[in-house]
Amino acid sequence: MTTPFQKASEWIDAENAQDPNIETDQNKEYPKELLYSNRMYERLMQFEPNASEEIQIASKAQHICRWKVARESYPMDRVGYLKWREELKKFHAKTTAEILEKAGYDQTFIDRVSFLIEKKLLKKDHETQLLEDVICLVFLEYYLEPFVHKHDEEKLKNIIKKTWDKMSDKGHQEALKINYTEENLNLIKASLGL
Repeated sequence: MTTPFQKASEWIDAENAQDPNIETDQNKEYPKELLYSNRMYERLMQFEPNASEEIQIASKAQHICRWKVARESYPMDRVGYLKWREELKKFHAKTTAEILEKAGYDQTFIDRVSFLIEKKLLKKDHETQLLEDVICLVFLEYYLEPFVHKHDEEKLKNIIKKTWDKMSDKGHQEALKINYTEENLNLIKASLGL
């Protein structure tokens, strides 16, 4: 008997597997958002093994079908970027809600997952904060390195500081355990004044 969770997980993976953007990890190619989804889920279960089903789904669906809402369709400035990010949250929540309904979840469960994906009450809601910690940990572990090659040091320090400010103390402790390159560890320490 397939559970609603298994159905929803499979359908989220199936949606993300359609991403035309490919990323390589350990010499294997993956659809970009499927790889991100897997990294989010694995990091969540490492960081919080007793995570609720709602947050497990929210972690997997954090970027569901992200490629369908192009950054270029918004003005290429700070205001455009923030509007794009806001629209993405709503899009991810709506896409996930449709899957959850089809999988047989009730409205209360669906509303909670949407609440988490839209990152409401950050710093006030324990699970929203947990999801934000996981997002930041995944960024630092897998996506900081490509950023280092794209931006100057001041911009990088600013990105790291903003990322750090979004995290909880538990998130900070976990972030310092990540196996960074020596250069990136020094950059993080310089950014945070450690």
